[in-house]
Amino acid sequence: QVQLVESGGGLVQPGGSLTLSCAASGTIFAFNTMAWYRQAPGKQRELVARISIGGSTNYADSVKGRFTISRNSAKSTVSLQMNSLKPEDMGVYYCYGKVLSDNYWGQGTQVTVSS
Repeated sequence: QVQLVESGGGLVQPGGSLTLSCAASGTIFAFNTMAWYRQAPGKQRELVARISIGGSTNYADSVKGRFTISRNSAKSTVSLQMNSLKPEDMGVYYCYGKVLSDNYWGQGTQVTVSS
């Protein structure tokens, strides 16, 4: 059974930094794509950053220049370094992974940006 487990969320002041990590297990196949999504209260889940197995990345315009996604394919982990955090970055952050044609989600980790 494929599982994605996030860690690293928490409370941070505006302008601060956090690093989210996601560890995947339960498959011998490499994840084609790994990504981070977030969902703020009352809003739809949105893509934050995505990274392919080859290392190509995509970012939401709102986080470009502030967030960096990286992955260790050998260890099936993906991280999100978040700098210069803003209150609008608050929400539940979900790890996503695609293996072959199957999509998997973590349970989410809360990020709160507040003074």
